[in-house]
Amino acid sequence: MFTGIVEELGEVVAVEDLGDGDDRSARFRLRGPIVTEDAGHGDSIAVNGVCLTVVDVQDGEFTADVMAETLKRSSLGALAPGSRVNLERPMALGGRLGGHLVQGHVDGTGTVLERKRAEHWEIVKISLPQDLTRYVVEKGSITVDGISLTVVDAGPDHFTVSLIPTTLALTTLGIKEPGDPVNLEVDVVAKYVERMLGAGAEPAEAAQ
Repeated sequence: MFTGIVEELGEVVAVEDLGDGDDRSARFRLRGPIVTEDAGHGDSIAVNGVCLTVVDVQDGEFTADVMAETLKRSSLGALAPGSRVNLERPMALGGRLGGHLVQGHVDGTGTVLERKRAEHWEIVKISLPQDLTRYVVEKGSITVDGISLTVVDAGPDHFTVSLIPTTLALTTLGIKEPGDPVNLEVDVVAKYVERMLGAGAEPAEAAQ
């Protein structure tokens, strides 16, 4: 479990393609001196909001295998050597929950549509897949490339977020431009509530 508070802006060092077409997977080597300080084989690290398992750690770098399903559902397939990535280690039990509960399981991808720059902050508009719109509400939480953010405005096919200077300086959202893809994870609490309400309605519907 993560919190969506990015610890480090890392970098893709190498990408090794494994397989072709629908069977394509990949092995990534990423640089992240902070997140690798106490990382070992089998540990988890979120990369742009995707929970990956560490295969090896050496000299401030780690490798992770990315399966075909992950490449299809996230924007990791577009990464190349030199790409910057948001990195976060899992939250320690008893630690502070600085953002919100983030699983590292991407629900879909959006696209940066527009950036409005002000003197001290920016408003970023991001497209939203239709099947995720019901989970996104004004002033609710959403994870964008692994960053816990508060929704400013929730539209029928988009949402906006306001970015403070720290977020702009220390995450990939400071360098994303219109047209760039981003990973999205909606609030898992909303999905559980929807499932429970749906399950509760079934007996009543069956009795009619």
